[in-house]
Amino acid sequence: MRIVAAIAGILLLIAVLWDTFETIVMPKTVSRKLRLTALYYKFAWRFWAGTVRHMRDTPRRIAVLGAFGPLSLLLLMAMWATLLVVAFALIHFGLGSLDGTNHLGFGSDLYFSGTTFFTLGIGDVTPVYGLGRFLTVLEAGSGFGFLAVIVSYFPVLYQAFSRRENLIVLLDSKAGSDPSAGELLRRHAAAHAMPQLIQLLKEWEVWSAQQLETFLSYPVMAFYRSQHDDQSWLCALTAIMDTCALISGGIEGDPDWEDELVFQAQATFAMARHVVVDLAYLLNIGPTKNPKKRSSPEAWENMLKVLEEAGLKLDPNGKPIVREHLELYEPYVVSLARDLFFVLPSWAPMAGALDNWQTTAWDSREHF
Repeated sequence: MRIVAAIAGILLLIAVLWDTFETIVMPKTVSRKLRLTALYYKFAWRFWAGTVRHMRDTPRRIAVLGAFGPLSLLLLMAMWATLLVVAFALIHFGLGSLDGTNHLGFGSDLYFSGTTFFTLGIGDVTPVYGLGRFLTVLEAGSGFGFLAVIVSYFPVLYQAFSRRENLIVLLDSKAGSDPSAGELLRRHAAAHAMPQLIQLLKEWEVWSAQQLETFLSYPVMAFYRSQHDDQSWLCALTAIMDTCALISGGIEGDPDWEDELVFQAQATFAMARHVVVDLAYLLNIGPTKNPKKRSSPEAWENMLKVLEEAGLKLDPNGKPIVREHLELYEPYVVSLARDLFFVLPSWAPMAGALDNWQTTAWDSREHF
């Protein structure tokens, strides 16, 4: 019995420590599906999503969705710590570390393991053998190191979150608070600032590369939501890919900046699609076959008319190219939006829609 407990404790200890190392320390995607963290998030998100689907109150629903990312991370740390305490307790029990003291069964081993792992040092229960004492020192060191790694892990995540949100917020004045490709192109065309759009797409290419690295290292960031309800990383990234798809179809009139803009749009599109495809794979969210169109033919024609009025006329012969681009990313963003409860952008904003900077919390009856 004791030998089995010791072996089980050693195996559990190795499994938890390795899972912690892969999740926090190793900056590389782990494709192996049978992992503690992968199983934890699979069932935790399934439970959370099932709860959210039965909620009708929109503000409360958004608040619950926003809480999942940080809360799931805290619970993951608690799960790791609990399993490590249990693992060391099983090893202490198997070695008989507390025999001859106030040993009242496995409960005493569990209590001793907990006080040692969290370095409380109460001293009311102590090991009596050399191997047990060595294991106690090892556990105390493991607990101290575990807590140190956890404490340093959170700032890294929130720095990554801050970097992600900066460019999304900056998109507010360029493409609207609920960003859309039509509005992004309209505002630049109306201001005769199409060459400046090249720089914006460059910034989004770099942003996409950063997010690809972040998601590959810390997939939990996909569950962290923006501060504003009408903004999200997926919505903004989809609007950028929509813009790149429209630009790739060509511009009538052959302006001087067209070739450079098309080149940059294709580069940004490639990196942005890389992000959504890899993240969908990491989260085990398959592409949607024949996704529903996000815009009616009337809305599409209206967007083209608005762009033409702003001085930008898209090449009508480029529509097949636009359609080819859509087929490359829409199946993935539709699936991600469905499973993560995001709302994808339309091709053009609603008439009369205001940007976030044009409103304040005081305009709402429930601003607190």
